[in-house]
Amino acid sequence: MPGPIQTQRDSDRLDPSIWKITSVAVLGSFLAQLDATIVNVSLSSLSTELHSSLSTIQWVTSGYLLALTLILPLNGWLVDCIGAKALYLWCFSSFALSSALCGLAWSANSLIAFRVLQGMSGGLLAPMAQMMVARVAGRHMARIIGYAAVPILLAPILGPVIAGAILQYASWRWLFLVNLPVGALALGLAAVFLPNDHNERRRRNLDVVGLVLLSPGLVLFLYASDHIGERSSFGIFVAAAVLLAMFFWTARRKGDQALIDLRLFKDKVFSASAVTQFLSNGVMFSGQMLIPIYLIRGCGRSPGEMGWLLAPLGLGMMCTYPQMGALTKRFGIRWVSAGGALLALAGTLPFFYLANHSLNLVVLVLALFIRGAGQSAVGLPSIAAAYASVRRQDLPMATTSLNIVQRLGGPTLTTLCATFLGWGLSSEHIHQGAPTPYAQAFLLLCTLHAVLFAAALRLPLRLNVAAEQHSENHQ
Repeated sequence: MPGPIQTQRDSDRLDPSIWKITSVAVLGSFLAQLDATIVNVSLSSLSTELHSSLSTIQWVTSGYLLALTLILPLNGWLVDCIGAKALYLWCFSSFALSSALCGLAWSANSLIAFRVLQGMSGGLLAPMAQMMVARVAGRHMARIIGYAAVPILLAPILGPVIAGAILQYASWRWLFLVNLPVGALALGLAAVFLPNDHNERRRRNLDVVGLVLLSPGLVLFLYASDHIGERSSFGIFVAAAVLLAMFFWTARRKGDQALIDLRLFKDKVFSASAVTQFLSNGVMFSGQMLIPIYLIRGCGRSPGEMGWLLAPLGLGMMCTYPQMGALTKRFGIRWVSAGGALLALAGTLPFFYLANHSLNLVVLVLALFIRGAGQSAVGLPSIAAAYASVRRQDLPMATTSLNIVQRLGGPTLTTLCATFLGWGLSSEHIHQGAPTPYAQAFLLLCTLHAVLFAAALRLPLRLNVAAEQHSENHQ
């Protein structure tokens, strides 16, 4: 008869099928991230090749993001109706087809239109990947995502290299056609490795009213955030707020028949995880906005130098991600996430000092590495806690809800920090000895990190055992 130690070791072993499903999920997220990175760093070249202004060609990115946001609320309903495997295969097929169309584009406007189509399929790849891993991971969620996130973190590093090689030695069209072989491989693996889930489908009516209110509301909010400072942005913000408020009112009345079941947020663990994800995503994107502006405008560094100076941030994240399973197992969800938030705060505080003094490269490198290591320790434990707190049949809805909250965090806090920095830079009276506008903006960012630390303390110490067992019993 096996003893308790052997039983514990057996429970820690992962079935090979878990890694197969995870590999398919990772490939989808990696492809979407790589595509976004390649396109983002190539906008200037695309503007030249297609004889278009930068203000027009930037819609290659913005159009993709808005289309992604428009389709995201449908994720839970689509999974319930046709199943996760079928939806994933459709997403990959559509993403590959729209990539081919982007490669065949004949003008800036046609490329933007095809990128919108690509965003409508690619937007579901990330939440679908999270949901599939959550279905099979059980108590090992943090461990599996910790390893699975490493290839995804490589995408922002490989993207500029691949884009540079394509633009130097081949046509710009290969920026999009490069997705085809990777997409074909992913389709083959998905067809073979993903389990059939026809028995988990649940037919339910589409909440058309909720879709009409939520999707445009999210799109208008992101659009206004991207155009902050323009005269029309305030009116668009108000329209977005009205649509979202109307959605919340109707969703509360419809319960589980709503496009997003708001009752999920009544669970203390899920709501704490959602708040942590909102703040974590927000401070990450705010830092990605403030630090490059500070280095280029405040310190006079070139964009090329800035890219190399930011490398320690990604390196810190890559060092922490694979350790998430062991850390959460030893210290628990709450203390790993809160410790990561505190570490990220410690890595952000030096920027307040640097912005008031001359740039010190040693301090910059150490601060970025610590900030990256801390940031990567916040999100994964909170995601694991969120998915462990819901029933298996509610995972599609939970995935959709969590991804929407995540995506709102970035533009919300980035807009706050950008507005605050712009106000400081435009101020005519800066008192002698007072913090510089950049230092004030970094102080605001540190305050948001402190709020994130407080939010992480609301997470549970351990995963919900009942939810874990419920998930494992259905594997």
